[in-house]
Amino acid sequence: MPAEALKCKECGEEFELGAHYVCDRCFGPLEVSYDHSGLDDPAELRRKIQAGPPSIWRYLDFLPFEGRPKTNLDAGLTPLIRSEQLADRLGVGEVFVKNDAANPTHSFKDRVVSVAIAKARELGYEVVACASTGNLANAVAAHAAAAGLESYVFVPSDLEEQKILATGVYGTRLVAVRGNYDDVNRLCTELSGEHPWAFVNVNLRPYYAEGSKTLAFEVAEQLGFELPDHVVCPVASGSLFTKIARGFEEWLELDLLQGSLPRFHGAQAAGCSPVATAFADGHEICRPVRPKTIAKSLAIGNPADGVFALDVARRTGGSIDSVTEDEIVDGIRLLAETTGIFTETAGGVTTAVLAKLADRGDIGPDDRVVVYITGDGLKTLDAVRDIVSTYEVDPVLDSFADVVPVAV
Repeated sequence: MPAEALKCKECGEEFELGAHYVCDRCFGPLEVSYDHSGLDDPAELRRKIQAGPPSIWRYLDFLPFEGRPKTNLDAGLTPLIRSEQLADRLGVGEVFVKNDAANPTHSFKDRVVSVAIAKARELGYEVVACASTGNLANAVAAHAAAAGLESYVFVPSDLEEQKILATGVYGTRLVAVRGNYDDVNRLCTELSGEHPWAFVNVNLRPYYAEGSKTLAFEVAEQLGFELPDHVVCPVASGSLFTKIARGFEEWLELDLLQGSLPRFHGAQAAGCSPVATAFADGHEICRPVRPKTIAKSLAIGNPADGVFALDVARRTGGSIDSVTEDEIVDGIRLLAETTGIFTETAGGVTTAVLAKLADRGDIGPDDRVVVYITGDGLKTLDAVRDIVSTYEVDPVLDSFADVVPVAV
Protein backbone atom coordinates (compact mmCIF):
# COMPACT_ATOMS: atom_id res chain seq x y z
CA MET A 1 0.00 0.00 0.00
CA PRO A 2 1.49 3.40 -0.95
CA ALA A 3 0.12 4.99 2.24
CA GLU A 4 2.85 4.74 4.89
CA ALA A 5 1.85 6.77 7.94
CA LEU A 6 -0.01 9.75 9.32
CA LYS A 7 2.26 12.77 9.36
CA CYS A 8 1.89 16.05 11.26
CA LYS A 9 1.57 19.02 8.92
CA GLU A 10 3.28 21.23 11.49
CA CYS A 11 6.25 19.33 12.97
CA GLY A 12 6.54 16.26 10.71
CA GLU A 13 6.05 13.67 13.48
CA GLU A 14 4.72 10.36 12.11
CA PHE A 15 2.07 8.02 13.51
CA GLU A 16 0.61 4.67 12.51
CA LEU A 17 -2.37 4.53 10.16
CA GLY A 18 -5.14 4.51 12.77
CA ALA A 19 -8.00 6.74 13.89
CA HIS A 20 -5.81 9.72 14.82
CA TYR A 21 -6.23 13.28 13.70
CA VAL A 22 -4.00 15.45 15.89
CA CYS A 23 -0.29 15.31 16.68
CA ASP A 24 0.55 14.16 20.20
CA ARG A 25 3.65 16.33 20.13
CA CYS A 26 2.50 19.74 18.88
CA PHE A 27 -1.28 19.29 18.40
CA GLY A 28 -0.96 19.99 14.69
CA PRO A 29 -3.26 18.32 12.12
CA LEU A 30 -2.32 14.98 10.61
CA GLU A 31 -2.39 13.92 6.95
CA VAL A 32 -1.63 10.70 5.09
CA SER A 33 1.91 10.35 3.75
CA TYR A 34 2.72 8.05 0.82
CA ASP A 35 5.62 6.24 -0.75
CA HIS A 36 5.14 6.45 -4.52
CA SER A 37 8.61 5.18 -5.41
CA GLY A 38 7.10 2.18 -7.22
CA LEU A 39 5.15 4.42 -9.61
CA ASP A 40 8.07 5.40 -11.83
CA ASP A 41 6.59 4.89 -15.32
CA PRO A 42 4.23 7.78 -16.15
CA ALA A 43 2.98 6.23 -19.41
CA GLU A 44 2.09 2.94 -17.74
CA LEU A 45 0.47 4.75 -14.82
CA ARG A 46 -1.70 6.80 -17.21
CA ARG A 47 -2.86 3.61 -18.91
CA LYS A 48 -3.64 2.02 -15.55
CA ILE A 49 -5.70 5.02 -14.49
CA GLN A 50 -7.65 5.16 -17.74
CA ALA A 51 -8.41 1.43 -17.53
CA GLY A 52 -9.74 1.80 -13.99
CA PRO A 53 -13.35 1.90 -12.76
CA PRO A 54 -15.52 4.95 -13.58
CA SER A 55 -15.23 6.34 -10.06
CA ILE A 56 -12.69 7.74 -7.61
CA TRP A 57 -11.26 4.24 -7.23
CA ARG A 58 -9.42 4.60 -10.55
CA TYR A 59 -6.99 6.68 -8.44
CA LEU A 60 -6.45 3.95 -5.83
CA ASP A 61 -2.65 4.36 -5.95
CA PHE A 62 -3.13 7.83 -4.45
CA LEU A 63 -5.62 6.87 -1.72
CA PRO A 64 -4.98 5.19 1.67
CA PHE A 65 -6.03 1.63 0.81
CA GLU A 66 -4.24 -1.56 -0.19
CA GLY A 67 -7.06 -2.73 -2.47
CA ARG A 68 -10.29 -1.29 -3.81
CA PRO A 69 -12.84 -1.04 -0.97
CA LYS A 70 -16.35 -2.41 -1.41
CA THR A 71 -18.75 0.47 -1.91
CA ASN A 72 -22.39 0.57 -3.02
CA LEU A 73 -22.50 4.25 -3.99
CA ASP A 74 -19.67 5.14 -6.35
CA ALA A 75 -18.59 8.77 -6.39
CA GLY A 76 -16.55 10.69 -8.93
CA LEU A 77 -15.96 10.94 -12.67
CA THR A 78 -18.35 13.88 -12.81
CA PRO A 79 -18.60 16.12 -15.91
CA LEU A 80 -16.03 18.75 -16.82
CA ILE A 81 -17.96 21.10 -19.08
CA ARG A 82 -16.42 23.73 -21.31
CA SER A 83 -18.65 26.81 -21.41
CA GLU A 84 -18.00 29.16 -24.29
CA GLN A 85 -20.96 31.31 -23.25
CA LEU A 86 -19.60 31.88 -19.75
CA ALA A 87 -16.12 32.54 -21.12
CA ASP A 88 -17.48 35.06 -23.63
CA ARG A 89 -19.61 36.77 -20.98
CA LEU A 90 -16.55 37.24 -18.75
CA GLY A 91 -13.91 37.85 -21.43
CA VAL A 92 -11.91 34.78 -20.39
CA GLY A 93 -10.09 32.44 -22.76
CA GLU A 94 -11.52 29.09 -21.65
CA VAL A 95 -13.82 28.26 -18.74
CA PHE A 96 -14.32 24.67 -17.65
CA VAL A 97 -16.96 23.91 -15.03
CA LYS A 98 -16.32 20.85 -12.86
CA ASN A 99 -19.90 19.94 -11.94
CA ASP A 100 -19.63 17.80 -8.83
CA ALA A 101 -23.36 18.07 -8.22
CA ALA A 102 -23.52 14.96 -10.44
CA ASN A 103 -22.44 12.74 -7.52
CA PRO A 104 -24.89 10.33 -5.78
CA THR A 105 -26.06 12.86 -3.15
CA HIS A 106 -25.41 15.83 -5.42
CA SER A 107 -22.24 17.29 -3.91
CA PHE A 108 -18.48 16.71 -3.77
CA LYS A 109 -18.91 15.34 -0.24
CA ASP A 110 -19.64 11.92 -1.75
CA ARG A 111 -15.93 11.70 -2.57
CA VAL A 112 -14.63 12.36 0.93
CA VAL A 113 -17.33 10.24 2.56
CA SER A 114 -16.60 7.28 0.26
CA VAL A 115 -13.01 7.32 1.48
CA ALA A 116 -13.88 7.92 5.14
CA ILE A 117 -16.53 5.21 5.41
CA ALA A 118 -14.34 2.69 3.60
CA LYS A 119 -11.59 3.44 6.13
CA ALA A 120 -14.09 3.26 9.03
CA ARG A 121 -15.11 -0.24 7.95
CA GLU A 122 -11.47 -1.26 7.54
CA LEU A 123 -10.76 -0.07 11.10
CA GLY A 124 -13.75 -2.00 12.49
CA TYR A 125 -16.19 0.81 13.24
CA GLU A 126 -19.92 0.03 13.22
CA VAL A 127 -21.20 3.59 13.71
CA VAL A 128 -20.27 6.67 11.66
CA ALA A 129 -21.02 10.30 12.42
CA CYS A 130 -20.25 13.84 11.30
CA ALA A 131 -20.63 17.54 11.96
CA SER A 132 -22.09 19.16 8.87
CA THR A 133 -23.42 22.30 7.22
CA GLY A 134 -25.64 20.13 4.99
CA ASN A 135 -23.93 18.41 2.08
CA LEU A 136 -21.80 16.21 4.32
CA ALA A 137 -24.92 15.28 6.28
CA ASN A 138 -26.59 14.07 3.07
CA ALA A 139 -23.55 12.05 2.06
CA VAL A 140 -22.84 10.42 5.43
CA ALA A 141 -26.48 9.39 5.90
CA ALA A 142 -26.70 7.91 2.40
CA HIS A 143 -23.36 6.12 2.33
CA ALA A 144 -23.82 4.75 5.84
CA ALA A 145 -27.21 3.36 4.82
CA ALA A 146 -25.69 1.77 1.72
CA ALA A 147 -22.90 0.23 3.83
CA GLY A 148 -25.27 -1.09 6.49
CA LEU A 149 -23.78 1.11 9.21
CA GLU A 150 -25.58 3.14 11.86
CA SER A 151 -25.06 6.88 11.65
CA TYR A 152 -25.44 10.09 13.64
CA VAL A 153 -25.50 13.40 11.83
CA PHE A 154 -25.12 16.73 13.67
CA VAL A 155 -26.16 19.97 11.95
CA PRO A 156 -26.94 23.58 12.89
CA SER A 157 -30.62 23.91 13.75
CA ASP A 158 -31.16 26.66 11.13
CA LEU A 159 -30.00 24.53 8.20
CA GLU A 160 -31.94 24.71 4.93
CA GLU A 161 -35.04 22.49 4.98
CA GLN A 162 -34.07 20.81 1.71
CA LYS A 163 -30.82 19.54 3.24
CA ILE A 164 -32.57 18.40 6.42
CA LEU A 165 -35.09 16.34 4.44
CA ALA A 166 -32.42 14.94 2.13
CA THR A 167 -30.55 13.68 5.21
CA GLY A 168 -33.32 12.33 7.40
CA VAL A 169 -34.83 10.22 4.63
CA TYR A 170 -31.95 7.72 4.94
CA GLY A 171 -32.89 6.79 8.50
CA THR A 172 -29.95 8.45 10.23
CA ARG A 173 -30.18 9.84 13.75
CA LEU A 174 -30.37 13.52 12.84
CA VAL A 175 -29.38 15.92 15.62
CA ALA A 176 -30.06 19.65 15.21
CA VAL A 177 -27.77 21.71 17.43
CA ARG A 178 -28.76 25.18 18.58
CA GLY A 179 -25.69 27.01 17.31
CA ASN A 180 -23.52 27.52 14.23
CA TYR A 181 -21.23 24.99 12.56
CA ASP A 182 -18.33 25.75 14.87
CA ASP A 183 -20.57 24.92 17.86
CA VAL A 184 -21.62 21.68 16.16
CA ASN A 185 -18.03 20.73 15.39
CA ARG A 186 -16.93 21.40 18.97
CA LEU A 187 -19.70 19.13 20.30
CA CYS A 188 -18.72 16.37 17.87
CA THR A 189 -15.07 16.63 18.89
CA GLU A 190 -16.13 16.11 22.51
CA LEU A 191 -18.42 13.21 21.57
CA SER A 192 -15.62 11.51 19.65
CA GLY A 193 -13.84 11.05 22.96
CA GLU A 194 -16.94 9.57 24.62
CA HIS A 195 -18.21 7.11 21.99
CA PRO A 196 -16.49 4.50 19.78
CA TRP A 197 -17.79 6.14 16.62
CA ALA A 198 -16.04 7.09 13.40
CA PHE A 199 -16.58 10.84 13.04
CA VAL A 200 -15.61 11.24 9.41
CA ASN A 201 -14.42 14.85 9.78
CA VAL A 202 -12.95 14.49 13.27
CA ASN A 203 -11.07 11.29 14.15
CA LEU A 204 -11.05 10.10 10.52
CA ARG A 205 -10.32 13.53 9.07
CA PRO A 206 -6.87 12.65 7.60
CA TYR A 207 -8.47 9.94 5.42
CA TYR A 208 -11.67 11.87 4.70
CA ALA A 209 -9.66 14.81 3.32
CA GLU A 210 -7.83 12.56 0.85
CA GLY A 211 -11.03 12.15 -1.19
CA SER A 212 -10.82 15.78 -2.28
CA LYS A 213 -7.58 15.11 -4.19
CA THR A 214 -9.61 13.15 -6.74
CA LEU A 215 -11.07 16.45 -7.95
CA ALA A 216 -7.58 17.40 -9.11
CA PHE A 217 -6.89 14.00 -10.65
CA GLU A 218 -10.14 13.99 -12.63
CA VAL A 219 -9.71 17.50 -13.99
CA ALA A 220 -6.17 16.75 -15.10
CA GLU A 221 -7.24 13.49 -16.76
CA GLN A 222 -10.27 15.13 -18.43
CA LEU A 223 -8.00 17.86 -19.81
CA GLY A 224 -5.80 15.20 -21.42
CA PHE A 225 -3.30 15.12 -18.55
CA GLU A 226 -2.79 18.86 -18.73
CA LEU A 227 -3.09 21.62 -16.13
CA PRO A 228 -5.33 24.69 -16.22
CA ASP A 229 -3.83 28.14 -15.70
CA HIS A 230 -6.23 29.02 -12.89
CA VAL A 231 -8.45 27.22 -10.37
CA VAL A 232 -11.41 28.88 -8.64
CA CYS A 233 -12.69 26.93 -5.66
CA PRO A 234 -14.92 27.60 -2.63
CA VAL A 235 -13.29 27.81 0.80
CA ALA A 236 -15.05 26.68 3.96
CA SER A 237 -12.63 24.81 6.24
CA GLY A 238 -9.96 25.17 3.54
CA SER A 239 -9.48 21.41 3.18
CA LEU A 240 -10.93 21.10 -0.33
CA PHE A 241 -8.83 24.03 -1.58
CA THR A 242 -5.58 22.63 -0.20
CA LYS A 243 -6.22 19.02 -1.20
CA ILE A 244 -6.95 19.91 -4.83
CA ALA A 245 -3.57 21.63 -4.86
CA ARG A 246 -1.98 18.56 -3.27
CA GLY A 247 -3.53 16.32 -5.93
CA PHE A 248 -1.95 18.34 -8.73
CA GLU A 249 1.37 18.36 -6.84
CA GLU A 250 1.41 14.57 -6.49
CA TRP A 251 0.97 14.11 -10.23
CA LEU A 252 3.59 16.75 -11.01
CA GLU A 253 6.06 14.93 -8.74
CA LEU A 254 5.44 11.70 -10.68
CA ASP A 255 5.72 13.39 -14.11
CA LEU A 256 2.09 12.54 -14.89
CA LEU A 257 1.72 16.28 -15.48
CA GLN A 258 4.13 18.89 -16.79
CA GLY A 259 4.43 22.51 -15.74
CA SER A 260 3.66 24.19 -12.45
CA LEU A 261 0.67 24.50 -10.14
CA PRO A 262 -2.22 26.62 -11.41
CA ARG A 263 -2.92 29.91 -9.67
CA PHE A 264 -5.38 29.04 -6.90
CA HIS A 265 -8.23 31.44 -6.17
CA GLY A 266 -10.43 30.88 -3.12
CA ALA A 267 -14.04 32.01 -2.81
CA GLN A 268 -15.85 32.97 0.38
CA ALA A 269 -19.07 34.76 1.31
CA ALA A 270 -18.58 38.20 2.86
CA GLY A 271 -20.77 37.06 5.77
CA CYS A 272 -18.19 34.38 6.64
CA SER A 273 -14.81 35.31 5.21
CA PRO A 274 -12.04 34.72 7.76
CA VAL A 275 -9.63 33.39 5.11
CA ALA A 276 -10.37 36.13 2.57
CA THR A 277 -9.95 38.77 5.29
CA ALA A 278 -6.60 37.32 6.38
CA PHE A 279 -5.44 37.25 2.75
CA ALA A 280 -6.47 40.86 2.16
CA ASP A 281 -4.83 42.05 5.40
CA GLY A 282 -1.63 40.06 4.87
CA HIS A 283 -2.16 38.02 8.04
CA GLU A 284 -0.95 34.46 8.58
CA ILE A 285 -3.78 33.48 10.93
CA CYS A 286 -7.51 33.48 10.19
CA ARG A 287 -9.34 35.21 13.03
CA PRO A 288 -12.60 33.38 13.84
CA VAL A 289 -15.85 35.07 12.86
CA ARG A 290 -19.53 34.44 13.54
CA PRO A 291 -21.11 33.40 10.22
CA LYS A 292 -24.03 35.32 8.76
CA THR A 293 -24.63 34.31 5.14
CA ILE A 294 -27.02 32.46 2.85
CA ALA A 295 -24.05 30.28 1.80
CA LYS A 296 -24.49 27.97 4.78
CA SER A 297 -22.32 25.22 3.32
CA LEU A 298 -19.38 27.65 3.56
CA ALA A 299 -20.34 29.05 6.98
CA ILE A 300 -17.32 27.91 8.99
CA GLY A 301 -16.11 30.79 11.11
CA ASN A 302 -13.02 29.03 12.46
CA PRO A 303 -11.54 27.16 9.45
CA ALA A 304 -9.28 24.26 10.44
CA ASP A 305 -7.17 24.50 7.27
CA GLY A 306 -7.40 28.25 6.78
CA VAL A 307 -3.69 28.84 7.29
CA PHE A 308 -2.86 26.17 4.70
CA ALA A 309 -5.34 27.68 2.23
CA LEU A 310 -3.58 31.03 2.64
CA ASP A 311 -0.27 29.35 1.85
CA VAL A 312 -1.61 27.73 -1.35
CA ALA A 313 -3.09 31.00 -2.61
CA ARG A 314 0.07 32.99 -1.90
CA ARG A 315 2.67 30.57 -3.24
CA THR A 316 0.75 30.02 -6.49
CA GLY A 317 0.22 33.74 -7.10
CA GLY A 318 -3.52 33.34 -6.54
CA SER A 319 -5.99 35.07 -4.25
CA ILE A 320 -8.87 34.58 -1.84
CA ASP A 321 -11.87 36.87 -2.31
CA SER A 322 -15.28 37.34 -0.75
CA VAL A 323 -18.57 38.35 -2.33
CA THR A 324 -21.81 39.84 -1.00
CA GLU A 325 -25.16 38.11 -0.64
CA ASP A 326 -26.48 39.84 -3.77
CA GLU A 327 -23.39 38.80 -5.71
CA ILE A 328 -23.92 35.19 -4.60
CA VAL A 329 -27.42 35.18 -6.10
CA ASP A 330 -26.09 36.87 -9.24
CA GLY A 331 -23.46 34.12 -9.45
CA ILE A 332 -26.11 31.40 -9.27
CA ARG A 333 -28.04 33.10 -12.05
CA LEU A 334 -24.95 33.71 -14.21
CA LEU A 335 -23.93 30.06 -14.07
CA ALA A 336 -27.46 28.86 -14.81
CA GLU A 337 -27.96 31.22 -17.76
CA THR A 338 -24.63 30.40 -19.41
CA THR A 339 -24.14 26.70 -18.67
CA GLY A 340 -27.52 25.22 -17.75
CA ILE A 341 -26.12 24.23 -14.34
CA PHE A 342 -28.18 25.15 -11.28
CA THR A 343 -25.80 25.43 -8.35
CA GLU A 344 -26.35 25.89 -4.63
CA THR A 345 -25.18 29.04 -2.86
CA ALA A 346 -21.57 27.82 -2.55
CA GLY A 347 -21.42 27.63 -6.35
CA GLY A 348 -22.90 31.12 -6.49
CA VAL A 349 -20.01 32.30 -4.33
CA THR A 350 -17.50 30.57 -6.59
CA THR A 351 -18.99 31.88 -9.84
CA ALA A 352 -19.26 35.40 -8.41
CA VAL A 353 -15.58 35.32 -7.45
CA LEU A 354 -14.74 34.08 -10.97
CA ALA A 355 -16.60 37.11 -12.36
CA LYS A 356 -14.74 39.40 -9.96
CA LEU A 357 -11.37 37.96 -11.04
CA ALA A 358 -12.24 38.45 -14.70
CA ASP A 359 -13.43 42.01 -14.10
CA ARG A 360 -10.23 42.77 -12.21
CA GLY A 361 -8.09 41.37 -15.03
CA ASP A 362 -6.57 38.61 -12.90
CA ILE A 363 -7.92 36.07 -15.41
CA GLY A 364 -7.77 37.13 -19.04
CA PRO A 365 -8.49 36.22 -22.67
CA ASP A 366 -5.52 33.85 -22.96
CA ASP A 367 -6.19 31.89 -19.77
CA ARG A 368 -7.75 28.49 -19.13
CA VAL A 369 -9.66 28.35 -15.85
CA VAL A 370 -11.43 25.54 -14.01
CA VAL A 371 -14.22 26.51 -11.63
CA TYR A 372 -15.35 23.91 -9.10
CA ILE A 373 -19.11 23.62 -8.50
CA THR A 374 -19.60 21.55 -5.36
CA GLY A 375 -23.37 21.22 -4.89
CA ASP A 376 -26.85 21.26 -6.48
CA GLY A 377 -29.14 24.28 -6.49
CA LEU A 378 -32.13 22.16 -5.46
CA LYS A 379 -30.57 22.11 -1.98
CA THR A 380 -30.85 25.89 -1.51
CA LEU A 381 -34.03 26.89 -3.32
CA ASP A 382 -34.84 29.77 -0.97
CA ALA A 383 -31.80 31.68 -2.23
CA VAL A 384 -33.36 32.19 -5.67
CA ARG A 385 -37.01 32.52 -4.70
CA ASP A 386 -37.06 36.29 -5.26
CA ILE A 387 -35.37 36.29 -8.69
CA VAL A 388 -37.70 33.86 -10.45
CA SER A 389 -40.93 35.22 -11.98
CA THR A 390 -43.67 33.80 -14.19
CA TYR A 391 -46.16 35.18 -16.70
CA GLU A 392 -49.75 34.23 -15.84
CA VAL A 393 -52.15 34.10 -18.80
CA ASP A 394 -55.59 32.87 -19.75
CA PRO A 395 -55.66 29.86 -22.11
CA VAL A 396 -56.26 32.03 -25.21
CA LEU A 397 -53.93 33.57 -27.79
CA ASP A 398 -54.93 37.16 -27.05
CA SER A 399 -54.02 36.80 -23.38
CA PHE A 400 -50.62 35.39 -24.27
CA ALA A 401 -50.00 38.19 -26.76
CA ASP A 402 -50.95 40.85 -24.20
CA VAL A 403 -48.82 39.49 -21.33
CA VAL A 404 -45.76 37.67 -22.65
CA PRO A 405 -42.99 39.48 -24.55
CA VAL A 406 -42.03 37.54 -27.67
CA ALA A 407 -38.45 37.20 -28.83
CA VAL A 408 -37.86 38.39 -32.40
